[in-house]
Amino acid sequence: MSTQSTTRPADASGVLALGGDLPVNRLGYGAMQLTGPGVWGEPRDPDEAVRVLRRAVELGVTFIDTAEAYGPFVNERLIRRALHPYPADLVIATKGGAERPGPDDWRSNGRPEFLRERLELSLRRLGVDRIDLYQLHRIDPAVPLAEQLGALAELRQEGKIRHLGLSEVTVEQLKEARTHVDIVSVQNLFNLANRSAEDVLDYAESENIAFIPWFPMATGELARPGGPLDAASRSHGASPAQLALAWLLRRSPVMLPIPGTSRTAHLEENVDAALVRLDDEAYASLTAVG
Repeated sequence: MSTQSTTRPADASGVLALGGDLPVNRLGYGAMQLTGPGVWGEPRDPDEAVRVLRRAVELGVTFIDTAEAYGPFVNERLIRRALHPYPADLVIATKGGAERPGPDDWRSNGRPEFLRERLELSLRRLGVDRIDLYQLHRIDPAVPLAEQLGALAELRQEGKIRHLGLSEVTVEQLKEARTHVDIVSVQNLFNLANRSAEDVLDYAESENIAFIPWFPMATGELARPGGPLDAASRSHGASPAQLALAWLLRRSPVMLPIPGTSRTAHLEENVDAALVRLDDEAYASLTAVG
């Protein structure tokens, strides 16, 4: 394993073209933590949240993931406050299809009228005419999938969405969705310690669909003092989180991790993971311990 130095470390993560025409650096930023407890309300330190977003762009991050349900609404407004007018190479992905009655309370709503309303509001909050990547937050089992995707396809035809993605789906759901509309990304729980979505990742890679792992740095017992990731961290001179992110980046060319944090120092450490190069032995070792 080796590291290098740069003022824009995210550039070292490589480039992935969403939908074949929307290039982003493969190490992105997930903005969910820039809200209050339970992903509800304003962040504890709004000024630091703004600094985090601006620093992410300075470090070469060109993909920021958010959702209108984060806050709710708080996250999108904060991104606009920090970064609008947006750099030409910055892609802001958001999501719709989840209602938030209270902290830590998430409820799917895939009714076409609800999806349209929330997309329109996201456009206003973010201050854009089109969402580059709009993701269905969850498939609503109470609404036919064709109706949910049909509503989003109509919005895309109207020029309000560029590309469509899904979140937390199975291979079968992804295949079914693709019979209705083009899908360029899928966002599932995946990390070194939890690879339950490996079949979704393999399918996404075979179809050149971006795979956005949420909770990408979760290492659990692997990083405990004296554990395998802790030992690897000491021997390689990188933090457990950096090793976990470096492993993800090497795992697949369609991988687009979005580590999140509410602190600038932690953000800088995370983005520096793009500079970590795992040799074959280190990669195999991490794969085995996971």
